[in-house]
Amino acid sequence: MKPKNNKLTFLFSIALCAGLYGMNAHALDTDSDQPITIDSNTATYDDKTATSIYTGNVVSIQGSIHVNSDKLVVYFKDGDAEKLVFTGNKAKFRQTPNVGAKDITGEALTGEYYPKKNLLVLIDEATVWQGNGAYSSKIIEYDSKNAVVKAGEKSSDSKRVHVVLQPKEKDRAKPAP
Repeated sequence: MKPKNNKLTFLFSIALCAGLYGMNAHALDTDSDQPITIDSNTATYDDKTATSIYTGNVVSIQGSIHVNSDKLVVYFKDGDAEKLVFTGNKAKFRQTPNVGAKDITGEALTGEYYPKKNLLVLIDEATVWQGNGAYSSKIIEYDSKNAVVKAGEKSSDSKRVHVVLQPKEKDRAKPAP
């Protein structure tokens, strides 16, 4: 058995922290205070199960969080949206962390969004792009309130996390006249 590459783990942690540190937490906090709007080809509400099902080119928006999917199921608890499950080939999301910042984008076959917890969980073929980095895994959790990304599963060495960190573009010096 090979020893784990602690240097790579450390660099991954630093990259995540550096990429997320610059986010404006206030902007993310206001997202959860915004209403969730949903546009789709069809919509069904089942009062008995307290669920809504939306299909066909589903677009859901809450503040700066945008999700495009083939299907969305909303689970309600006491009249509030407790959990949103979106699926697609692949469902995509983006969020603007603050004005003027590059969007955080991602995709997966399935996603679960918990609006009250500010938690987005991407499942199956999950990838998140932020700045110069790309993070891929079977499962990725994004806690926007605390600016924390968790990728992979602790219980399995066979389900690995793949990270690509691109070098920062260098300013090209103009040649002297």
